[in-house]
Amino acid sequence: MEEFQRLSRDLIAHGAIIDYYQDTIMVPNGNIAKWDFIKHNGAAAVVPVDDEGRLIMVKQFRNALDRYTLEIPAGGLQSPEEPTRTAAARELSEETGYTSDHLELLLSIRTTVAFCNEKIDIYVADHLVPGSQHLDEDEFVQIFAYSVEELTEMIYSGQIQDSKTVAAILAYKDKYLK
Repeated sequence: MEEFQRLSRDLIAHGAIIDYYQDTIMVPNGNIAKWDFIKHNGAAAVVPVDDEGRLIMVKQFRNALDRYTLEIPAGGLQSPEEPTRTAAARELSEETGYTSDHLELLLSIRTTVAFCNEKIDIYVADHLVPGSQHLDEDEFVQIFAYSVEELTEMIYSGQIQDSKTVAAILAYKDKYLK
């Protein structure tokens, strides 16, 4: 395999959840390229399954899309060292009000491999215990419950486009509903 060599990585901007770098790379033919790199600490997400087999979803406004989206509960790690299971349990409680001692890793995804290192570990939570949401000051989240069939239809009709949510629902369906 031909070699790529990073010559430098320069921080362009430090943000609240990401850092933006410009990398200088020597490609295999000796040419020099400038590539963007987004550093992310990682995240965790959870597929909450209620006693009726419905998935608990959150609806929230997403600034990047300038619209509301329907997603599985998720959030960034508080530090790169935080266990993703801990973060998934926290996000489940904060966004939905539910808690669970039964979290099982479903899959890990890389959201945008061309320019970002973000990794999201996605868990399944069942045996949900109801409680109340603990939202951040800037979070406004509504919760809904849907069957896997309803959510699958929403994926294929384009209503659900969030990559972690699409991957999670389809992986859950494949693993648990065969």
